[in-house]
Amino acid sequence: MDLTELLVEAATLMGVGMIAVFAFLSLLIVAVNGLAKLAPPLAEVAEPTQTSSPTPQPANNATVVAAISAAVQQYRKAQ
Repeated sequence: MDLTELLVEAATLMGVGMIAVFAFLSLLIVAVNGLAKLAPPLAEVAEPTQTSSPTPQPANNATVVAAISAAVQQYRKAQ
């Protein structure tokens, strides 16, 4: 086989492959669109209503400051 015959065979094989892929993808698009038309539309999902959760009571500010101060002092002693 010379180079010309090999190039013609390669081009033929490439063309057949491209046509096969194009046909498969076209068939896939038609099938998906057909199934989309057959399937019923999804029902709208109702959004849940917002329930008011009990708000947490604010912590005693002096207690929080004392706890933080104690933690800082303990940390500094450990170093």
